[in-house]
Amino acid sequence: METTDGAALDFAGVRAEFDLPTQFPSAALAEAELAVADRDRLVGDREDATDLPLVTIDPPGSKDLDQALYVETTRTGFRLHYAIADLGTFVEPGGALDAEVQKRGQTIYLPDGNVPLHPPILSEGAASLLPGQIRPSALWSIDLDKDGVPGQVRVRRALVRSIDQFDYDGVQATIDAGNPHPSIAALPALGRLRREHAVQRGALELQLPEQDVATDGNGGWKLTLRPRNNVDAWNAEMSLLTGMSAASLMVEAGIGVLRTLPEPDDGAIEWLRRSARSLGINWARTDSVAVMLAGLDPSSPESLALYMDATRLLRGAGYTAFDGTLPELTTHAGLGAAYAHVTAPLRRLVDRFGAEICLAVSADKPVPDWVRAVLPELPGLMGGSDALTSKVDKACLGQAEAWVLTDHIGQEFDAVVLRAEANSAEIFLTDPPVIAKCAGENFQEGQHIRVRLLDADVVRRKVAFEKVISDV
Repeated sequence: METTDGAALDFAGVRAEFDLPTQFPSAALAEAELAVADRDRLVGDREDATDLPLVTIDPPGSKDLDQALYVETTRTGFRLHYAIADLGTFVEPGGALDAEVQKRGQTIYLPDGNVPLHPPILSEGAASLLPGQIRPSALWSIDLDKDGVPGQVRVRRALVRSIDQFDYDGVQATIDAGNPHPSIAALPALGRLRREHAVQRGALELQLPEQDVATDGNGGWKLTLRPRNNVDAWNAEMSLLTGMSAASLMVEAGIGVLRTLPEPDDGAIEWLRRSARSLGINWARTDSVAVMLAGLDPSSPESLALYMDATRLLRGAGYTAFDGTLPELTTHAGLGAAYAHVTAPLRRLVDRFGAEICLAVSADKPVPDWVRAVLPELPGLMGGSDALTSKVDKACLGQAEAWVLTDHIGQEFDAVVLRAEANSAEIFLTDPPVIAKCAGENFQEGQHIRVRLLDADVVRRKVAFEKVISDV
């Protein structure tokens, strides 16, 4: 499909602007193909855990399946079995594929297709935890008591076989109907407990609307809000639990790479308190930021505005690598704990190295030299990849917004003020779901206003609004 001026409705311009790779080097592909052909030798002798009734929960249509889980109740509480795709089996350290993966950093998802971290023969094939297939994994087993407090943690290389592939809405429907799959029947109970612990730790959850770009079925695109249900949150808690367990192993061993974020200073907290007061939100002086945010109604405009303001507390996250001496900062303020990325190695470079460290530490073996050699470079590699991914995401969203709105210049819309500035504001339109800048005066955060679309520039990927009236 094309626009009225003949421009194609795809994201080729974004790919070209950011010089995104369109294929893998032949040497890297050859290594991936050889690894698949020689899989049995590479897998080697490892624990057979194919009897575990693991399942995956991912967005519909996903093929790059990093994680499979099984939550069981025990006499003393719960046990989480969490299998993670084992890329260390397939990627030869120092080889052509390793070099290309380090260059890419992570999978970049665009509305018209992804730019994968690994060749699809691995990420959507031999390494993916597809249902009914025996796959090598880093298998975590985490015991928790009846209050959801973790105890013994173990990770080892194992063969696993997922028995089914689910999506979030489907799992939520079965839970709501009272007939969840047996492998995740205990997920709601454990997930709720872990959410309670997250708030107690001071973890910040900002329930801002998450924009997405989807096909409209006619060769074009539409803007949607990505729903986040309870299963999404509970499943995320299992990943976070595993990441925190990994960080504990790393800190205890004195080697690893952590996802870190400094604590906000007192001035930032007081600034947020003033913002809450101006929005009419009651924030008890004895309540932490996490407790206050957890008690908000995500559907209210005042809550949306405060969530947006609270994003300032999460700026500055990065990766911290160490070997021998613990860094000054080992925690992530947004999670209220030490945390490491280990659960998405198909899609993120750092996770493969984090997994290798945890596997070695758990087996009381030395961390491989090839991991130690790359460890100091990982923060820079991931920082550059994160920055690129953020720019690509923003460009794709801006492009889609301009396409969707280009025929509506001059039209008025209802909006909510998320963040007020001197002569402009960040606003949220619910239909179509757009977050954009708006010119005008006397904005108040959380206020319902009427705005007019001034421009939708499909070349610059920009939309512009102006305030019409306030208090509609």
